Amino acid sequence: MKRSVVHTNRVPPARVPLSQAIRAGDWVFASGQLGNDPRTGRLAEGGIKAETRQVCENLKAVLEAGGSSLGRVVKVTIYLADLGELMAMNEVFNEYFPKDPPARTTFQAAGLVAGARVEIEAIATV
Repeated sequence: MKRSVVHTNRVPPARVPLSQAIRAGDWVFASGQLGNDPRTGRLAEGGIKAETRQVCENLKAVLEAGGSSLGRVVKVTIYLADLGELMAMNEVFNEYFPKDPPARTTFQAAGLVAGARVEIEAIATV
């Protein structure tokens, strides 16, 4: 199975050693995306909804660079700094996955990189 690194300039670069995604055969494994605005490199302002929207936009860009899309996502893992924000995060998440949403696991994490409120990773088909 062919394996290749996926990279796009449409999302801020990571400050740690990782690939934005790996395409392996007909699958794309996207690393967890934060809500960093590609113009500023800083977390989107406006709380959990703004961060979730930017996370989904970043995830969309990475998946597209790998030859996939949000509509082809089969599994996501969501990390939240506070499960009390789950309903607000879901409001935005549902905008990006309105029909037949992917399988999903959601955790509360003791801390996310750079003080983020949400991080989402995904597995998608090509």
